[in-house]
Amino acid sequence: MSNVGDTSGRDCYGWTVAREIIDDVLLGALHIQSLTRDGFHHDQAIDHVAFQIGTLDALMEGRFDGDTTIGELLQHGSMGLGTVQHLGGELIIDQGMAYVARHDGSVVRVPETMKTPFAVVMAFQAAGTVNIGDVHSGELFSTLAALTGEHDDIVAVRLNGLFHDLVLRSVEEQRPPYVPLSTVVESQHEFTRHRSSGTIVGFRFPDYLAGLEVPGFHLHFLSDEKDFGGHVIALGIESATLEFEASQAMHVELPDGVTLGAPGTADRSAIRAIEGGD
Repeated sequence: MSNVGDTSGRDCYGWTVAREIIDDVLLGALHIQSLTRDGFHHDQAIDHVAFQIGTLDALMEGRFDGDTTIGELLQHGSMGLGTVQHLGGELIIDQGMAYVARHDGSVVRVPETMKTPFAVVMAFQAAGTVNIGDVHSGELFSTLAALTGEHDDIVAVRLNGLFHDLVLRSVEEQRPPYVPLSTVVESQHEFTRHRSSGTIVGFRFPDYLAGLEVPGFHLHFLSDEKDFGGHVIALGIESATLEFEASQAMHVELPDGVTLGAPGTADRSAIRAIEGGD
């Protein structure tokens, strides 16, 4: 049985200084540190560490208002994904710039003053690079799993190249009173494109983080022209360069009223129904 050992303490910035998974099987696999907003603001960017705002559980419950700005988020990483205030589209962060793919697949730059209820970034520095091609639609997730290896780390991935048979999605911006995410995605918008050059950014999260994050691969696409993007449901690879980096640590900013909970206890089938994945 998994459980979370809380060795909480607070320093002068008021953040929780340690919270680690202590399951016998997972001991030492991943260090999770939860922080208040003030703690996240003062936390320093660290190589090979994932920085996250909020939790997937909170987003699934309909907590679509954030307390951290995109500008604050970008201080902790140059690549990542998530959403923006009011669930206003699919957030894509690449090379230190933030974009959002709206419900029709169009893309706009995100002002640094915009807030986010859920996002994750890393100061991405590729530890491995692989040239790949001829990956048919539907084989993407299994191909990435084979190339990035089987382990319990968080793995950040970035692909740049030419893709085909793209199936992406996004959702319309919400207004209070908010409904659960499962209700929102019932009317999600899907869009396709036969062929497009661009960049995929995202992460592979281990199964035991279900509820804190999306287990498996969570990927967003942004076209080279910065005019088309969204959450990846399926696509094929004609030719692309895959870069990836593993992380054994995550710092999580928890807005007021949001708790870390017990990672791994969430309903995986409900998560996959909402988010998709491998």
